[in-house]
Amino acid sequence: MPPALPCIEQLLTYACNMPTLSAQRVRTSVRLLLSLFLVVCIFVFSQGRQNHSDKQTPVLATLNACLNAASAACILAGYAFISRSKRVAHRVCMTLALGLSIAFLVSYVAYHASVGHVSYMGHGFAKGVYFAVLIPHVLLAAASLPFIILTALRAMRGQFDRHVKLARFTLPLWLYVSLSGVLVYIQLYGY
Repeated sequence: MPPALPCIEQLLTYACNMPTLSAQRVRTSVRLLLSLFLVVCIFVFSQGRQNHSDKQTPVLATLNACLNAASAACILAGYAFISRSKRVAHRVCMTLALGLSIAFLVSYVAYHASVGHVSYMGHGFAKGVYFAVLIPHVLLAAASLPFIILTALRAMRGQFDRHVKLARFTLPLWLYVSLSGVLVYIQLYGY
């Protein structure tokens, strides 16, 4: 059994709020979810560059949007779990969100190192809306990184009082950055 499987089993047990959920059903659910994730990854990476409205959508840009969306989903789930005092499930979700955000950062740097600057092709009002989303996204992404790290470190060190105080500030920033990243992708590639 892979070492990550017990954490996933705990998450599913707490998420379903059914302490009597059988281990077999949990394993089956985990296998199904991992298989679905694998199929989606294979599909995304097999597409190479996709043509949408005479624009080329690079795979890494799509991956970045998927990582941002998944991170936002984990942040929301983590918040929902801690609101119900499900600490283990909260920790699993927030650790996943942190891992997804780290994967995003690596992918983002690799993407922009290979393609450079990506220009928005819209005009007029649409361009104004794009920059109204992009500018706070970029500024808050840079500003939130140290807060995300500090919030995670406080939790890892067991400094939960200090963790909670900082998390109340960090969570909305992190969530905005993750969701606005997806919105920037949609605006750039026109889905």
